[in-house]
Amino acid sequence: MSPFMKQVEDAGILAIQKRRNPSVLKSSDYFTITEPLRHYFGNIIHSDPKNIAVIPSAAYGLQNAVSNLPIDNGDHAISVTGEFPSDLYTIQKWCDKHSKKLNIISPPKEFEDRGKKWNAGILESINDDTAVVIISSIHWQDGTKFDLKAIGQKCKSHKAMFIVDGTQSVGVLPIDVHECQIDALICAGYKWLLGPYSLGLAYYRDFFDTGIPMEESWMNKIHAQNFAQLTADDEYAVGAQRYNMGESSQFIQAPMLTQSLRQIVEWNPIHIQEYCRQLIQPLIPVIKSKGLWIENESYRTNHLFGILDPNQNNSEQIFEAFQKNKIFTSLRGRVVRISCYLYNTEQDIDVLCKTISNL
Repeated sequence: MSPFMKQVEDAGILAIQKRRNPSVLKSSDYFTITEPLRHYFGNIIHSDPKNIAVIPSAAYGLQNAVSNLPIDNGDHAISVTGEFPSDLYTIQKWCDKHSKKLNIISPPKEFEDRGKKWNAGILESINDDTAVVIISSIHWQDGTKFDLKAIGQKCKSHKAMFIVDGTQSVGVLPIDVHECQIDALICAGYKWLLGPYSLGLAYYRDFFDTGIPMEESWMNKIHAQNFAQLTADDEYAVGAQRYNMGESSQFIQAPMLTQSLRQIVEWNPIHIQEYCRQLIQPLIPVIKSKGLWIENESYRTNHLFGILDPNQNNSEQIFEAFQKNKIFTSLRGRVVRISCYLYNTEQDIDVLCKTISNL
C-alpha cells in the first residue's frame, strides 16, 4: 500500500467536508466525478476513456473480464506459479465451470537467466488450444518482468484472450494496452496509482462492449442521468461503463484518486521508473557481493524487486535485519521484496547498502 501524497489527503478532507451537506450535490455530480478518473487512467495506459470502468477491487475487475470470456476457443487457461491469489481463484473457478484445464508455468529451478527462461516458457506454452492467458504485469513477489508485448502477440496469433493484473506496476512502469494487445487490464488503486483503498480502475477492450456485468447498477444505463425519469432500461451506457461498480460516484474516494492520477500523469511513469533505476544502481553490486540473488536488469523492474540467498533459507533473518534498521520491506515466500519510489533518497539506499553489507 502506498502512502498518500499531501494533495491526495487534502482532496479527501475537502471531499468529506463537502459531503457533510448533500444539498450542494447536483444530479450530474454522480457521473461527472468519475470522468477525470477515466481520462487520467486512459492517459497512463494509452486507452480511450470510454474503455475504462470504475471498480472496487482487482478481484471485481477480473471477475467481470473472466465471466465474459468466450468458452469455445480453447481447452485450457495459462497462468504462472505464485500468481496473486485473486487472479488464480478467478480463473480456476472459470476453468472448473467450463471443464477447462489451468496450466501453471513455473520458473526454472536455477537462478541464472531465470526471468528470461520463465518468459520463454510462457511463450512456448501458448498454442491454438489456449483460451486465455491471465497474468500480472510483473510478479508480485519478486518483480520479475513479463514480456507483455510478446505474450500479447502470441495470444493474438493463436486467438487466445489476454488478461493482465497491472496492480503491481501500472503508474510506475510504462504500459500501452494496444501495443501489448491486452484484452483487459485490471488495477487496484491503492498501490502504484497512489490512491485510496477500495477503489480501482479497469480497461476492457471493445470486445467486452456486449458483455454481461457482475451487477445491474441503475447508474450504468444509458439514460441514468435523467433523474426525473428513472425507469427500467435495458440499454447500457457506452463502452465499458456497464462494468462500473454500483455507487461508482465515490464522492470521497474519487477526488483522492483523481489527484494521484493527475500527479502521475505529470510525473510520467517513464521518468518515475528511470529515477528508481538510477537510485538503486549503488545497491545492485552490494547485493551480488553478498552472494544474494537479484533478477537481471532486463527482466526485473526498478521500483519493485526481490532478493534471496539461493544457497540457504535465511530470508527471515534478512527481513528482520532490515526491520531493525527501520528499512520497510516485505517477506514473500523465500523472497525479501524491496520497493522504492520518488520519495526515497540516496541516503535511504545508503542505509540499505550498509545493512546488506553487514549481513
